[in-house]
Amino acid sequence: MTVVLWASAFVGIRAAAPHFAPGSLALGRLLAGAVTLLIFLLISRQGLPPRAAWPGIVISGVVWFGGYMVALNWGEELVDAGTAALLVNVGPAIMALLAGWLLHEGFPPRLLAGMAVSFAGTVIVGYSMSGSGGSSVLGVVLCLVAAVTYAAGVVAQKPALKHASALQATTFGCVIGAFACLPFAGQLIADVRAAPVAITLNVVYLGVFPTAIAFTTWAYALARTTAGKMGSAAYAVPAVVVLMSWLILGEVPGWLTLAGGALCLAGVAVSRSRPTRARHPEPAEATRG
Repeated sequence: MTVVLWASAFVGIRAAAPHFAPGSLALGRLLAGAVTLLIFLLISRQGLPPRAAWPGIVISGVVWFGGYMVALNWGEELVDAGTAALLVNVGPAIMALLAGWLLHEGFPPRLLAGMAVSFAGTVIVGYSMSGSGGSSVLGVVLCLVAAVTYAAGVVAQKPALKHASALQATTFGCVIGAFACLPFAGQLIADVRAAPVAITLNVVYLGVFPTAIAFTTWAYALARTTAGKMGSAAYAVPAVVVLMSWLILGEVPGWLTLAGGALCLAGVAVSRSRPTRARHPEPAEATRG
């Protein structure tokens, strides 16, 4: 559910980008998500999270719900949805690196090798987009910033889930992200007035489904595994995004961009792979003379 809904978010953001500024789109999405989540919280009769959960919730709220969404929205104004998804999916490798440092999950050699491969892929994507002008290169950089904030937000949220439920962590992370984006309130009001009703409803969709529902299902799963392993669940997102953007928006990244994106994902796969163990043959049964 998380993979499909997050994939639809890349397409929805791309459709809304001509009508909403990056900050106003983030605020509108977060407000719709916060209202939905608060309703769910009241229905389930879950109160405030314990005090020990708040540091992780605040950090993930500002960095992931707030910073990530603004950076991603801005990046998708400059690159297509499929390319953005490919670049943001470097996040799992960064997530594993941060988890190894901050959550003491270790630094396996394959992680470092995968990071190098992913970096090479981002260079290829950046080169492939440079022909469209400096704005596309900026879009690549912004998508990479989104990948870093996504990874940092997940690593910050993981300890909070030891004390708070998935719904509590998601609800208050979304609320804090909305507060962080309040400086864009004036722009949001102006954009809502000027945008077609269908585009405004698309922003509401982004808040209810890819934010309120998908972030909650993600947190539910994250509470039951490690941050590094959880990142592997996002591997399928770019493929789904490319398919959706082709069917809905008529956008397909160029072959060089796809090759660079595939290299990014290959690096992520290498970083999360495990060495195969050689099988030792069982000793033959001694023959009787």
